[in-house]
Amino acid sequence: MPIDMLVLHYTGMRTGPEAIARLRDPAAKVSSHYVVEEDGAVFRLVAEEHRAFHAGISHWRGHAGLNARSIGIEIVNPGHEWGYRDFPALQMAAVCDLCLDILARHPIPARNVVAHSDIAPDRKQDPGELFDWEGLARNGVGLWPGPDPAPADADAMLPLLREIGYRDDLPLPVLITAFQRHWLPGRADGIADAATRARLAAVAAMCG
Repeated sequence: MPIDMLVLHYTGMRTGPEAIARLRDPAAKVSSHYVVEEDGAVFRLVAEEHRAFHAGISHWRGHAGLNARSIGIEIVNPGHEWGYRDFPALQMAAVCDLCLDILARHPIPARNVVAHSDIAPDRKQDPGELFDWEGLARNGVGLWPGPDPAPADADAMLPLLREIGYRDDLPLPVLITAFQRHWLPGRADGIADAATRARLAAVAAMCG
């Protein structure tokens, strides 16, 4: 089917070569279209016209099994298990350039540039709360809201999360944590306070 999603991951392994070796190992049964090293080097592992197995059990905007409709980019970072750290500027610049190239080839709407944690919020944390989504959006990759409006009411949170694209059949703190990892830099506590509810209203307004 046509490609209409771009999914960003971190590798979650100690080194880039270790991650690439696993992604190239048939026994691992995982793969991605691209890997971006911390120094900005880009490796293509799977051609874009072929399916890569990067998303796993996944849902977004009412669709499931997203490997069939997405391109996956693995970004080298040890992740939460091995010493999660900031993404270097050279790496982020390379990710941005690669994303822009992909978006030029495929009709992917900005609201479908997502994190692995967005499409699998009960299983995944990547690329995590240190990833510079705002910087990508300023350069034409994905979305980032302007000033926040008044906070959404507590009973509006699930409908707004669904409007953005999240599944709504998981515990609310799980969904809020995934939302925060993408939309509230440095935050991932699952607490739906006023700042979170305001940002939720702002993002949902862009995605309707």
